[in-house]
Amino acid sequence: MILQALKEYYDRKAAEGLIAQDGWIQGGIDFLIELNIDGDAQDLVDLREFKGKKSISHLFYLPNIGNQALKHSNSGKDANLLWDNATFVFGLGDNGDLRLQSMIEAIDKWFGETSDMGVIAVRKFLLKGLKSRNHFDFALSHPNYGELLKKGSVKISFRILKTEYKVVFQSPVVVNALTRVCDLDEKSKTTVGTCLVTGERNVSIEVTHPVTKGVWGAQSAGACIVSFNKDAFNSYSKSQSLNAPVSKVVASQYGKALNSLLSSPRQCIHIGDASTVFWSEKRSSFEADFSFFFKEPEKDNPDAGTHKVKALLEFVNSGTYLEDNGDDRFYILGLSPNAARIAIRFWKVGTISEFALKIKQYFDDFSIIKPPREPEYYSIWRILVNIATQDKSENIPPNIAGDFIRSILEGIPYPATILQAVLRRIRSDTENRVKPIRAALIKAYLNRYYRFYPNPNYKEVKMELDKNQPSIGYQLGRLFATLEKIQEEANPGINATIRERFYGAACSTPVTVFTNLLRLKNHHLVKLENKGRVIYFERLLGEIIGNLRDFPAHLDLHEQGRFAIGYYHQRQAFFATKNAVESELTKC
Repeated sequence: MILQALKEYYDRKAAEGLIAQDGWIQGGIDFLIELNIDGDAQDLVDLREFKGKKSISHLFYLPNIGNQALKHSNSGKDANLLWDNATFVFGLGDNGDLRLQSMIEAIDKWFGETSDMGVIAVRKFLLKGLKSRNHFDFALSHPNYGELLKKGSVKISFRILKTEYKVVFQSPVVVNALTRVCDLDEKSKTTVGTCLVTGERNVSIEVTHPVTKGVWGAQSAGACIVSFNKDAFNSYSKSQSLNAPVSKVVASQYGKALNSLLSSPRQCIHIGDASTVFWSEKRSSFEADFSFFFKEPEKDNPDAGTHKVKALLEFVNSGTYLEDNGDDRFYILGLSPNAARIAIRFWKVGTISEFALKIKQYFDDFSIIKPPREPEYYSIWRILVNIATQDKSENIPPNIAGDFIRSILEGIPYPATILQAVLRRIRSDTENRVKPIRAALIKAYLNRYYRFYPNPNYKEVKMELDKNQPSIGYQLGRLFATLEKIQEEANPGINATIRERFYGAACSTPVTVFTNLLRLKNHHLVKLENKGRVIYFERLLGEIIGNLRDFPAHLDLHEQGRFAIGYYHQRQAFFATKNAVESELTKC
């Protein structure tokens, strides 16, 4: 099903002219060697662009004559056609002669006795270098790029002076030759069978599937989603990918589709250990905007994501998104690294309207009262980084990103590990404790959990302060926030409040701290000069304590979560009251 959907996506993009056709693959070139018709280097052109210190290769559709375009073996005999890395172009390393010979043999195989002067010039260049490495001194001794080229990793191709084509492989002769790639595969028929993706019979079967690049944490050279690289994985004496036969054409096409998705910033998001790609069966606004629902806002256009989310919340009630057909299928594929392979973390298929409704529910879950400068909507990365140690993305707990996204897309309860993680982070973050984003996460977790596992004693947590919330944890959180507020007003500029010293014990074992805190608050109230504030706090304390029967010895995780929300809601209520008073004074 996954490969079939990727193949359909390839067909759609190919029809739009937005993906490499058979025999070609999208890839980057760093340098062009300008040659004369005799095969002598005249100039070296740097095509790279720089973002900060990072160099970005110039993208082309490159000839791909054997699925080795992204990955080489150690044999030195698998050169690409008219382009490759510097170790092949200049014959570097122990297998240098083999690499150069392989470059020449690829030209001879595909063109034979050609009249294209560009192909002839490249062959002369390589042949002269094979006879004498001094022929490459122009490039390898270049004052600016020589040392970089000697490292061998940069990608190089060729251009002939005074020709209309930017690079040699764009000439009509080369393009026509590459259209024969699939025909040659079919004629060779080294291994034939039935393709499991399309059902075609007597087609040439791909033995080693194309590599996929762009999955965070996977090998930089790429890895496969279909691979049988050990005898233990084989069955019925079949070797490698003959255990799951897919035609060479389909393997090439699904590989290009997946690599295209992973390289697209609009159709791929990377969070934690999961790389997630998504597409629809037809071009749609939902496909184009999907990443904005989850990713961190762009620095140059921070409001773009907010506008997309608002459009989702506005239009989804009509059963679709913007002008899309809500019944069109939508696909979501989650990938993560697994040694030499790529593991499928999740695979979701549904309609645009189904996914739109589930994503809307996710945003509804996370709605909570918050300070004015707080983002209106939170990205998944920002949510997860706020439960990670030291608020660092590299400390996001393993697997939690994939599990969290799966919960959103399936509309099921969020993973229990996420509640445990946020409570641990609140206990360890003595400076901030219950940030708005953490309170929103706890609210979302609890409400969704009890939506699936109803409890008659549970009352849904609201966006803002709920004085009638029956949860003892919630009321204890309110009480703790009130005691902290009294301490702050009694001791202006205090360095550390009860939040830093007693929050952990108060939310887990209330009986051990609250009696002492209530006794101390009497000393703080005496210090308040404004007797109106004293009366206000005493009434508030009476109202909160009136909702409590006693101080429990222990609160379970769900009550600890409600404690955090009660604390947060009460703190926000204090700020809202203060802002309202200041606003009235300003009007006067």
